Order: sequence, then C-alpha cells, then structure tokens
Amino acid sequence: MTTVPEIDARRRQAICVYCASSRQCDAEYHDAARRLGHSLAESRITVVYGGGGAGSMGALADGALARGGRVVGVLPRFMQELEWGHAGLSELHL
Repeated sequence: MTTVPEIDARRRQAICVYCASSRQCDAEYHDAARRLGHSLAESRITVVYGGGGAGSMGALADGALARGGRVVGVLPRFMQELEWGHAGLSELHL
C-alpha cells in the first residue's frame, strides 16, 4: 500500500491577479498592489499574474517577493524579448 504524503493545503492555494503595467496611474494604486502582495505572501498564497515588472503588476510582485512569497508570471514571449518581464519571479511561463 502506498501512502500519500500530507499536503499543507494553505501552501497550495493560489490567486490570479489582473492589474495594470502602466507607470502613469496614481502612486496609491501601486502602493495598494504592493500591500496586496505583502498580504498574500504572509498568508502563504501564491500570486499568479501577467509577469510584468512595471506599474501595479511590478508592485504586486515586488510586494509578495519582499515577504518571501511565491510569484508565478505568465507573459507573452514577445514581451519578454522587449524586457518587459519581471526579473525576480519564482516562476515564469512564456
């Protein structure tokens, strides 16, 4: 008989966040995205998002990563070639 290892269900949770990559919106939106990233990381919830390094997208990823969170980006290859992707992600899917 094979035993199934116990899984920490909280660590397995993930949330997908859709947000802007523009640097032109009000800074309070970037601050809110960063705080959301902090909260998700502290709750051990993986962030899945568009993979960008700028605007609210970048702030969200930076916030989660700063608190030791796991951040997964999903980015079109041409955007990575334009260097629009976040360089410090846990995982990046092109």
